[in-house]
Amino acid sequence: MRLYEKWRPKTLEEVVGQEDAKRQIEIALRSGWGGKAYWISGASGTGKTTLARIIASYGADGMFVDEYDSADCVTSETLTQIEQGMCFYGGGRGGRVYIINEAHGLKGAIVRRLLGILERVPDHVVFVFTTTQAGQKHLFDNQIDAGPLLSRCIYVELSNTAGLTRPFAERCRQIAQAEGLDGQSMDAYIALARHSNNNLRAMLQAVEAGKMLG
Repeated sequence: MRLYEKWRPKTLEEVVGQEDAKRQIEIALRSGWGGKAYWISGASGTGKTTLARIIASYGADGMFVDEYDSADCVTSETLTQIEQGMCFYGGGRGGRVYIINEAHGLKGAIVRRLLGILERVPDHVVFVFTTTQAGQKHLFDNQIDAGPLLSRCIYVELSNTAGLTRPFAERCRQIAQAEGLDGQSMDAYIALARHSNNNLRAMLQAVEAGKMLG
């Protein structure tokens, strides 16, 4: 298992560097878990999919979390399956979650159909859309107005500022030490974070490749 998967946070408390986003999600969860849709925007490697899976874990067992890694995978047939599946409770905790990554690439016809689906999300279902900040600037290839879909979602924007550099560097070093792959100073990890544009996944891949050994 790759380090970034092995050490992926399982709870909001374990997520570093995204305090504002965590607070937004915590506030949203206070009114109940299901019947909602989230839109999470952020740079690569800053925690979009991690937060989506954490949201899912509050009400759904893993086998009832469907994740689509590309908007190209979301077809009319996919939406039909989703519509049929969301009528039924999941096993265990009862919830069902649909995570759609790279959502900025959704086609216009799919977005229009999603608008209707999101108007009738059952209390045991949650949708989470994730997109990169670059994709956020050109949603749906400018085929359709993004406003109606975004207005149906709880919008969570992740930080990608220099404020992530130190918490990401500290977390990366902790993981490297736990894996016996550390041999560098904190300054080296800060430099790695900057070089990786604060992409924690890329930082952990560098650690896994032995680049932080003495």
